Amino acid sequence: MEYSFSDVTLLVTHYNRSHSLEHLLNSFQKLQVSFGGIVISDDGSKPEHLSKLRQLQKEFAFDLITTEKNKGLGNNINKGQDAVKTPYTLYVQEDFEPTDKFPDRFADALRFMNQDDALDIVRFYAYIPYPYMRPKGQGFSEMIFPAWATNYKKIYYYSDHPHLRRSNFLEKFGRYPEGMKGDKTEYEMCISFLKNKGKGLFYNDFQSLFIQKNSEAEPSTMTRSSISQSENPVISLVRDIYRQLKYNYDIYIR
Repeated sequence: MEYSFSDVTLLVTHYNRSHSLEHLLNSFQKLQVSFGGIVISDDGSKPEHLSKLRQLQKEFAFDLITTEKNKGLGNNINKGQDAVKTPYTLYVQEDFEPTDKFPDRFADALRFMNQDDALDIVRFYAYIPYPYMRPKGQGFSEMIFPAWATNYKKIYYYSDHPHLRRSNFLEKFGRYPEGMKGDKTEYEMCISFLKNKGKGLFYNDFQSLFIQKNSEAEPSTMTRSSISQSENPVISLVRDIYRQLKYNYDIYIR
């Protein structure tokens, strides 16, 4: 079965992982999924990867947006989103691949967006479930942000993982901050999304529509501090208290 989403542009951010990008594009092709456009936004990759991108461009007919030097995740998403011309954007990083369950659920997500003008985003992947939700249908739930709730992971109402969004996203929530590490960029968009009353859906079986693949040849370029990942119970407790205070300050006071 063929799936044509003419109102959607596939936006992929890329940095030195051209073979991963090739796998992603081939995966959509095998699923017979097509879009109104494809934008590949490159963040100053090495010459060998840029050469590979030029080859892939001939095969997949995408718009390639480049920069002479690495400027970080924020700049890469901003310039890529600027090139989108359709009403909707499917944002995916190059190390993900859709599963055979994706096309039908994506059609459901797009239907939800068309039916509800207040919806800003539909999320398809996460490392952990969003903590506060109410059922919406077709395997999706509406994310809720209760101010009184104690689970600080509610801050991840927005995520850079694969999602569908309206292409005027930057107009409503502001451009991604540039000149900082990727996890900080994502955090700042989380705060902006909440401050500007974003509304979104979350797919309940959140690791069934996309698979994240990082090979030894093209490993992830995202790094996080050892403290933020530590499982030491004392460090974990202090970290959780700090995050509760910081997140509430950033959302309600800053």
